[in-house]
Amino acid sequence: GIVATLVDERMTRSVLVEAVDARTALMAARTIETRTEELRELVRGCSRFARLIGVRHEINANLLFIRFEFATGDASGHNMATLASDVLLKHLLETVPGISYGSISGNYCTDKKATAVNGILGRGKNVVTELLVPRAVVADVLHTTAVGIVELNIRKNLLGTLLAGGIRSANAHYANMLLGFYLATGQDAANIIEGSQGVTMAEDRDGDLYFACTLPNLIVGTVGNGKGLGFVETNLTRLGCREDREPGENARRLAVIA
Repeated sequence: GIVATLVDERMTRSVLVEAVDARTALMAARTIETRTEELRELVRGCSRFARLIGVRHEINANLLFIRFEFATGDASGHNMATLASDVLLKHLLETVPGISYGSISGNYCTDKKATAVNGILGRGKNVVTELLVPRAVVADVLHTTAVGIVELNIRKNLLGTLLAGGIRSANAHYANMLLGFYLATGQDAANIIEGSQGVTMAEDRDGDLYFACTLPNLIVGTVGNGKGLGFVETNLTRLGCREDREPGENARRLAVIA
């Protein structure tokens, strides 16, 4: 059968601050790196479920982009991450010298955009699904061979996407199926943009077909906006995502089902 592995999970928000020059921005970034535990305590104090799990930065000229990474329980976490980032930003502006306000979101998050940074650093849930299809099934049902599938995957999904200028993506149509799943389970449909990114892998294993899909940016949750609709509640219940579990477990289950 199909095996799904949750590789990573985090929700992000990147704030933007301005310094007088790049050196000052770098000094601010280094100061922030030494105060991670202090920032974690601030997040614990402003949210029941949000937990700060990472802080990264990018400097461009005199601008400092600070990418906060959060665990957000069973929520997809957009609003939770933004509210926590707002608290962190205000604190940093008051306590780190040489920086001033730029924006609550600097687009280095990156939300609802096809970018490389999400696949590299993570945003949402990163899920890998794998399947080994026996040689007989490949021949009798798919009417081809493992070698044929591998060759087509290379030519179409890998080379075709490369020529088209795809960003960290090599698949046929993840978006078609994923959008239906998002709508049925009350997710933010606009997240299909980064959700459409992913890589299809195929290998010939002595005539059997190893087939895998890696989806690094699944933005799903089982609580929050969009979950109060009747059909959504019905679907989440049928999928076993309304059980009494530790915070985050229902959302993880939903991600691997997707």
